[in-house]
Amino acid sequence: MIGSFSLQENHRKVLFTLLAAACLLPGVSSPLALILGFILANLGWLPSNWEIGKITKKLLAFSIVGLGFGIPLQQAIDISTHNLPLILGSIIMTLVIGTLLTKLMRLEQRTGHLIACGTAICGGSAIAAVAPAINAKSEQTAIALACVFILNSIALFIFPVIGHLLAMSQHDFGVWSAIAIHDTSSVVGAASAYGEDALKTATTIKLARALWIIPVAALSAVVFGGKGRMVIPAFILYYCLAIAITSLLPQGQVLYQLLFMAGKRALVVCLFLIGCGITLKKLRTHGRAPLLMATLLWLAIGSGSLVCVLWLH
Repeated sequence: MIGSFSLQENHRKVLFTLLAAACLLPGVSSPLALILGFILANLGWLPSNWEIGKITKKLLAFSIVGLGFGIPLQQAIDISTHNLPLILGSIIMTLVIGTLLTKLMRLEQRTGHLIACGTAICGGSAIAAVAPAINAKSEQTAIALACVFILNSIALFIFPVIGHLLAMSQHDFGVWSAIAIHDTSSVVGAASAYGEDALKTATTIKLARALWIIPVAALSAVVFGGKGRMVIPAFILYYCLAIAITSLLPQGQVLYQLLFMAGKRALVVCLFLIGCGITLKKLRTHGRAPLLMATLLWLAIGSGSLVCVLWLH
């Protein structure tokens, strides 16, 4: 920990609650929220008996469903079908390259596969779904999650900068971020920093991509012995239901817009909570090889998808 003094538990809870609430304010951006959480964790000022991981999971599900109320059904269908070759192609290439890197770097097979699945589909959600399907150990899952969270944090900062340097349109940036950034939270965070249209495009493509958790988890279970079980995130189905509701009941647009805005701000709080889970101690514990493999894989897919987006669009 970087802190030179500690806080009492009650003071930690108050500080944590105040910072989380502050992230609901419009002036607090996604990168800033992540930094605040990271600082709090590394100072050792997190409440010791609060299950922040579970809170993050539930709040992220709420925020994604809220975003669904801001996306018209026809737009979601058009964006998803138009980009289906890129979505499917990127998933297949990521898994193939990930398998090759795992063998070349002599990483533990399940750890490498979890990193590849997290990069290919939707970060932590994909890892959480595939891990029980391949009977991965908790340590293997933790390493994969740590790698994804680190690269997500970096992406949140550098992707909007790259997008502006290349003068990408909001649509193109939304497509690229949805393909090249692992976790849904960071995709939405980076896209919302770029613009409203980028946010809607990125969210739609990312959740369409997330549906591939089902076949990938099933195939993984077969490849690794077929004795595992699949855990499919329910928020994907609720997100699709939210989009359908806005189309079937258009008279509720005022309410839908409020839910959409609430989802956006809740996501910023999620990024604060995710930052609370990243510490320098954790980074040192897991070693360099898995992170190096994850970084090489991410760079390959990130640069490849960028070329495809700029060329196709």
